[in-house]
Amino acid sequence: MTVLDTTIHEPSFTAGEVEMLLFALDRSRAQFAWKCGGLDAAGLRQPHPPSTMTLGGLLKHMAFVEAYYTARDLTGGPPVGPWKAADFAADPDWCWHSAAGDSPDDLYALWQGAVERRRAALAKALAEGGLDQPTRFVTPDGRSPNLRRLLVDLHDEYARHVGHADLFREAVDGLVGEDPPQ
Repeated sequence: MTVLDTTIHEPSFTAGEVEMLLFALDRSRAQFAWKCGGLDAAGLRQPHPPSTMTLGGLLKHMAFVEAYYTARDLTGGPPVGPWKAADFAADPDWCWHSAAGDSPDDLYALWQGAVERRRAALAKALAEGGLDQPTRFVTPDGRSPNLRRLLVDLHDEYARHVGHADLFREAVDGLVGEDPPQ
């Protein structure tokens, strides 16, 4: 079974803005990995009424978020992963629905790969111009968010879904807690 990295690397008490933003994002990723990790197919497919969301759906959704926004905002290329074959016009919730047909190892690998590519693209972008540089994304009115906004938005997406994963995981097997054991 795939083991997800749940290591949290604490920054110094005097860390700068980039280090703190990356820490916050990586801490949320570690919490997400802990809450979604180590489950079999039944655990990942268990819905939590009244919601139809599952931990497997969360994994695939977050893999899509990482891949899509890396491509749109950082690399300018197409997103890496199964997204090209998805018909989002016919099924806007394709990530959530299709996860039920994916194995745990495939879901974990999909998410981990997307996170690794995002980290690499972010590191490159930060090295080339810092937080104030605009992303490649341009709104219809010609504006581009900066990398700072990109990091905050991604952290916000994780924060929202870590809360879901926390509740869902407790329902699956009773796992509770704020941070993964180190």
